[in-house]
Amino acid sequence: MSTASGASAPRARPTALSASAAASAAVVSAKASRGRGSGGASRASLVAPMLALAQGVLGIGEAADAAAAAAAADSNCLLRDWDSTEPYGLPPFAEVETQHFRPALEVALAEHLSQVTAVADCKEAPTFENTVLVLDRAGSLLDRVSNLFFNLCSSNTSPELQEIELAMAPVLAAHDTMVYTLPGLFKRLDTLYSQRDTAGLDAEQLRLLERLHLDFVRAGARFEPQQQARYGQIMERLAELTTKFTQNILADESEFTLPLSEADMSGCPPELVAAAKQAAHERGRPEGECVVTLSRSLVEPFLTFSDRRDLREKAWRAWTQRGELDAKRDNHPIMREILQLRAEQAALHGYQSFAEYQTADTMAQRPARVMELLEEVWGKAKVSANAEREALAEFVASQESAAADACPDIQPWDWRYYAEKVRQSRYNFDEGELKPYFSLDAMTAAIFDVANRLFGLSFVHKEDVQAYHPDVKVYEVRETVDGEERLVAVFLHDNFSRANKKSGAWMSELRSACPDIGRVPIILNNNNFAKASAGEPTLLSFDDARTLFHEFGHGLHGMLSRTRYLRLAGTNVLRDFVELPSQLMEHWMEQPEVLRAHARHYKTGEAVPDALLDRLKAARAFNQGFATVEYTSSALMDQSLHQLPADALKDLDLNEFEKTEMARLGMPQGMVMRHRPAHFQHLFSTSMYASAYYVYLWAEVLDADGFEAFMEAGSCFDADTAARVRRCIYASGNSMEPGEAYRMFRGRDPVIEPMLKKKGMLAVAGAAH
Repeated sequence: MSTASGASAPRARPTALSASAAASAAVVSAKASRGRGSGGASRASLVAPMLALAQGVLGIGEAADAAAAAAAADSNCLLRDWDSTEPYGLPPFAEVETQHFRPALEVALAEHLSQVTAVADCKEAPTFENTVLVLDRAGSLLDRVSNLFFNLCSSNTSPELQEIELAMAPVLAAHDTMVYTLPGLFKRLDTLYSQRDTAGLDAEQLRLLERLHLDFVRAGARFEPQQQARYGQIMERLAELTTKFTQNILADESEFTLPLSEADMSGCPPELVAAAKQAAHERGRPEGECVVTLSRSLVEPFLTFSDRRDLREKAWRAWTQRGELDAKRDNHPIMREILQLRAEQAALHGYQSFAEYQTADTMAQRPARVMELLEEVWGKAKVSANAEREALAEFVASQESAAADACPDIQPWDWRYYAEKVRQSRYNFDEGELKPYFSLDAMTAAIFDVANRLFGLSFVHKEDVQAYHPDVKVYEVRETVDGEERLVAVFLHDNFSRANKKSGAWMSELRSACPDIGRVPIILNNNNFAKASAGEPTLLSFDDARTLFHEFGHGLHGMLSRTRYLRLAGTNVLRDFVELPSQLMEHWMEQPEVLRAHARHYKTGEAVPDALLDRLKAARAFNQGFATVEYTSSALMDQSLHQLPADALKDLDLNEFEKTEMARLGMPQGMVMRHRPAHFQHLFSTSMYASAYYVYLWAEVLDADGFEAFMEAGSCFDADTAARVRRCIYASGNSMEPGEAYRMFRGRDPVIEPMLKKKGMLAVAGAAH
């Protein structure tokens, strides 16, 4: 299971017209290229009246500034028609300056407000075309500018950009609330909703109407004015707090380094030492020095291989204390207030907890079903993890007494290290032996080959097209249909860790697909791999390679979308369905024919030996309990926090609550949650995964069962099965209920056994209770 994609997802801007369910999600899906002005009028000529409309509502565009804003509009590259001036309609990256964003966002907010106000004020009877379709197509400028803005805030930020992000977060939230509660707008939508069964709508039109209507209802459109005002205050404050939470973590990650000499890297493989030297070089450290940063691609390998227990402990403590390393940036007060506001938000809707409110619009539908799944897996995972801990203790005891005395108890900073030793001893498997076969270039070729063999896609690197950072590669994605080649998508691949880039991995969009108007999507994958020294290949761990496949699965979900409406496009699906396309793609990474074709030694070109793959398979079965406990304990903590009643949150001590919950759950000794609260970005950087971290496990049931369809067909590249998975899973977006989409693909509902088998937990099912 890969849970990286949501860990540091770009800060989403929820729009009035989109549930913003990107995977990993996270940058709001761009809508169609529209709203650029017509009849020869420039955007500058429209700015002043639109700002005048927005001034009293959003508090933007002071009257004295309106004329200046209008004059500056045509000179601001963010307000240009990128489709006609830039390759593929990409942003004009070379021209973008930080100071462009705030005025561009203000103009875009005003333009969107003008568009939706025109719908609300329409004198004609509401129809699908004059209300639902217009709402779905409104706000293109706002989406375009905000998509770019939030992607840069996540991938290539600066103090100046963060300042704008923090200032604009409540303004954007206020805009959303205003649109949802605009007098007359919901009334038109509600009228159509009440007539939906007799309106002659096709299935996708009906789905769009139902989803838009639910968006408005869940945003308070039915509230009384006083409730709406309070709801708006809550959403504005939450936007500010979640932004600050994220920025605090990035500051901790950027500022912390563990400086080491090469001798301090004892036990670490050469490629890890080289990556640590490269990280030191990028941070201006003396020649030959190494640093371990809080990038997962550096700190986890260090915890796995370093012989220095004292240094492992230092790295682990810093890694698990992100968000509270500096008292000036302590995230605990922020988390407490977020939880209180979410409880109040849910209460306004009549729910007993935020967990109830959040899961009401998921496949799970209620917290009890979430807990049923988590608790079933938790029991099995604890049995496996405790057995693994015994194996670690036996290994320690089998060593020389000096080594055993140095580690009398298995602590969290020891687990990965001794698990690797057991793998080497028991299975003759060394992770470092595998890495030379997993260069980033080779694994990138692998994901492209899988997409070609499954879906007929080809990827063409466009070296002459500039992105927002030199590390980012731009690709054309093409396919041939009925003898004609067509452009499917534009794909940006940003793979390396940087000091000004958030940790984790995610997919985002600069523009979403809209086949009806001929628009192709612009999709981004962000990873955080440790970059090799100049002239050397970047070598990935097995888990890094799996993350590459995972995020690419999200990317394909955006690239292959064929829905007619933007609210339903790509990753705008229910939260516990969005991880299915990504986790399903991980299965191909483990297929022998893929590994034999692409896992080749970066020096010799030799294919990875079958014997090494056999040892890999056997070794990876070990420590599944640890990985599942890490994840499931985090998901259970998420549920515990968001099921708390409001009166229990006022004086909540989150550190004490964590200790109490872990004791109640029976957390195996020497283990901690994958994400402790102060850096749990899934929960507190956005609301999308709040009370929804379980979705990775939910989707794992679907992906394990779904991949069995290929195995039953006799090949992981079976053409008929690939066509079905493309049509029903990757291309359908939110055009139908997700359970229906899965049944169309699989022919039945999913079963849990393939997931338990994959984790090696079928044998411990009876022992878990």
